[in-house]
Amino acid sequence: GKIAAVPVIFEMTPGQALIQDGLEPDLLGLFVGNDCEQEGCDPIPAEIILFLGNIWDEAEGEEPRYREEVRKTLLHEIGHYLGLDEDELWKRELD
Repeated sequence: GKIAAVPVIFEMTPGQALIQDGLEPDLLGLFVGNDCEQEGCDPIPAEIILFLGNIWDEAEGEEPRYREEVRKTLLHEIGHYLGLDEDELWKRELD
């Protein structure tokens, strides 16, 4: 489906520009662009960014927990792409 066309980018931590834009330095993931219902409304293409260094820190260096956190963060950001808000993600235990 449409999600297959959304690039997933891996970075260690948010860059200085994102932090200056008001994002937290320990952010785990970020969805940028329009959700799948609004595509074409904005020149910014959809993309998902996972901050692997921050996820590793969140998992306290425990590999099984890290893998689960990567999975959960990716699903959380896909949820935003699908148009879900934070409350809807919380109900699905993807907060």
